[in-house]
Amino acid sequence: MMDWAIWFVVAGVAIGVELFTGTFYLLMIAIGLGAGGVAALLGVKLEWQLLLAAAIGFAAIGALRRSRFGRKNRNDAGRDPNVNLDIGQSVSVDHWNDLDGTHTARIRYRGAEWDVELAAGSPAQAGQFIIREVRGSRLIVSHH
Repeated sequence: MMDWAIWFVVAGVAIGVELFTGTFYLLMIAIGLGAGGVAALLGVKLEWQLLLAAAIGFAAIGALRRSRFGRKNRNDAGRDPNVNLDIGQSVSVDHWNDLDGTHTARIRYRGAEWDVELAAGSPAQAGQFIIREVRGSRLIVSHH
């Protein structure tokens, strides 16, 4: 088999595996492998093909890491409704207890007893509240 064909077959395999991972890193490696294939088509020596493939692959990964696709999501899981389905749900609080300026209550939610804390800036009145955050086993709520 010709050198360029090997490069492109390996690049195709990397792209195929990438479909199962959900990241873009193998795609960047495949770009480097494709560059090695192009170098082989142009008749460049094997050492330079390897060097070019590695350099292009690393450069592509570096570009990916700087893009919005390479950045990790730094969202707090306790406030993210995509992670915690309780965020945004409605609960009813009948009575608040004042513990050194922190308003807490005990409510029944989803068939269990939960500790609830009132978010800063919300008035401590009985009524309907929205879950804004989950801290451990405590629900942080505020008014609608």
